[in-house]
Amino acid sequence: MEDERLNRLREKLRPIGQEHLIAFWDRLSAAERGQLARRIDELDGELFRELQADFRVRRASGGDEKSQWADLAARAASPPAMRLDGSGVRFTADQARQRGAELLRAGQVGMILVAGGLGTRLGFDQPKGLFPLGPLSNRTLFQILLEQLQAVGRKYGVRIPLYVMTSPSTDEVTRSFLSEHRWFGVHAEDAKIFCQATMWAVDDRFERILLESPSSLFLGPDGHGGMLAALAKSGCLADMQRRGLTQIFYGQIDNPLLQVCDELFLGSHVLAGSEMTTQVVRKRDPLERVGNVVQADGKVQVIEYSDLPEESARQTSADGSLKLWAGNLAVHALDVAFLSRAASQRNSLPFHLAKKKVLFVGEDGRLIEPEKPNAIRFERFIFDLLPLARQALVVEVDPAEAFAPVKNSDDEPTDNPRLARAAMMAKDRRTLRTLGAKVADDVPVEINPLWNGKLPAGTVITKPTYFA
Repeated sequence: MEDERLNRLREKLRPIGQEHLIAFWDRLSAAERGQLARRIDELDGELFRELQADFRVRRASGGDEKSQWADLAARAASPPAMRLDGSGVRFTADQARQRGAELLRAGQVGMILVAGGLGTRLGFDQPKGLFPLGPLSNRTLFQILLEQLQAVGRKYGVRIPLYVMTSPSTDEVTRSFLSEHRWFGVHAEDAKIFCQATMWAVDDRFERILLESPSSLFLGPDGHGGMLAALAKSGCLADMQRRGLTQIFYGQIDNPLLQVCDELFLGSHVLAGSEMTTQVVRKRDPLERVGNVVQADGKVQVIEYSDLPEESARQTSADGSLKLWAGNLAVHALDVAFLSRAASQRNSLPFHLAKKKVLFVGEDGRLIEPEKPNAIRFERFIFDLLPLARQALVVEVDPAEAFAPVKNSDDEPTDNPRLARAAMMAKDRRTLRTLGAKVADDVPVEINPLWNGKLPAGTVITKPTYFA
């Protein structure tokens, strides 16, 4: 029986030249053999051959991706856009808000929240969604965003379905945390968790899949673009269709200013006939480290800042503004029919290759820690769906109202909790002023989106206040 299993694995690995994955079979316990066999059974040999062949073609041609990106950037122009002042589209902002409200009221909108990352760069060894960020309440990122979703649902008298994507490293803890806190008020029957897949790594010559231990392959998350396949495999896409959802709002867990299911954004998406709409900000600097949403060859697509030549980045239009101005915020509106069509196509999202340092098992079975990048890892990006859309749009937002990412610790100068909390409080002070309150810029305040929004006339706020 054991010989049959080993022979079966060998027969699978031989055609792709990966028999080294069972080199330590005789050393393994029964449990370890079972674990390794499952991982090898999951290997997609056809995908391995496709990626390896593509790598070899690129290497043979000199792998001159920089010139390819330079050529694309030279052809690129501003994408179809609704600008911050409402210009650029055939409808008004009020019409968009009205259409978005109609969609929400009709129960046609769901939400995907991507929450697969750990808070490692924050100095936090838990899933990032568990990070306490509320300036006064200490609410976690999950609570902040799920209460925002609840508030939108209450406003329109609906329950908005929520689909949370985890990764293998965050799945179990996230499930336990959200269950313990009863999803912060989101109805359990409207909340689903699905886990993204993993992807193996290979050596930098693309010859050998790397072992993390004698009994396990090195596996890492397959990127936020893994959402598409995981959504279909988990049954969540079918659930969306069963519920009659037509549009999905997509956001990431690390942005506490995420404009959850925003009426203007959703309405603009539908009125433009867009299958995929992306929220963007106007770049403050030509070389800002943000993905550039552009139109090239008749398609909307993203050029990462690392791939954009400085010459192209600095190009300006006749009025002196940046030609490539639209910075990607990774916030999307997606047509459910479009998602279904894309999910039905094999490898509709390409894998991006990145050289990384990866611990691996050497030929003697010992773990080797490399001193420099030694491996190729693979990720898919959700923005690669943009060129597949028959129609796409970008909607410009004010970053002060919509974007305060939490990626780094407070030791770093950008995208840290200190700046995010400051942005949250600044936004809440503006809200209080529109309600007639007087509040100085140095007074800490925080608004829970489920607060009733009522203030006595002439309210003056002079001390830290949490409006819950």
